[in-house]
Amino acid sequence: MISVVMLSREGAVPPIIRRPIIGVMGSHVEIHADRSRAVGQWVAKAGYHLLTGAGEGVMAAVSEAFARVSDRQGHVIGIVPSVSDNPRFPPALGYPNAWVEIPIYTHLDRGKTGEETTTSRNHINILTATVVVLLPGGEGTASEARLAVKYNTPCIGYLHSRNEVPGLPPVIPIASNLERVGAFIRQAV
Repeated sequence: MISVVMLSREGAVPPIIRRPIIGVMGSHVEIHADRSRAVGQWVAKAGYHLLTGAGEGVMAAVSEAFARVSDRQGHVIGIVPSVSDNPRFPPALGYPNAWVEIPIYTHLDRGKTGEETTTSRNHINILTATVVVLLPGGEGTASEARLAVKYNTPCIGYLHSRNEVPGLPPVIPIASNLERVGAFIRQAV
């Protein structure tokens, strides 16, 4: 946890505890159940917040696993894309998924083309996360990986091979077991 000491006119106030935010990025179609559930439960039990892109697939599976941990302290945060540049319009179909507790509605698109354009909500996903965990995914996941490198956000792939995220930058480490992923997160936090 990060402790922030604030000063007021009366002096120091009790420290504010900021929980690290673990971003989990992956396919919006496939759920990769075993890894999604394992990561979601691990993040919840570690006392962190979870951040996803708020959609289906990996995002919903990891969010559900996180939310089902009864004694957790963190929350499920979802960065919700829009179908127009007006966030008051309905969000993209399927967003936010049923497990998102704190939806952050944006005027930004999903970034599904894999481009790191300024209209992609992928920037918010990466800049908000303390650490990013990549599960198997496509162009959008690869885009988030490239943004993690660009913004120096610690990032690890929970992957059996680099091919599970085509175009994964070579500087991003991968691990095929949760223990190594957890050790990476703890060290980065």
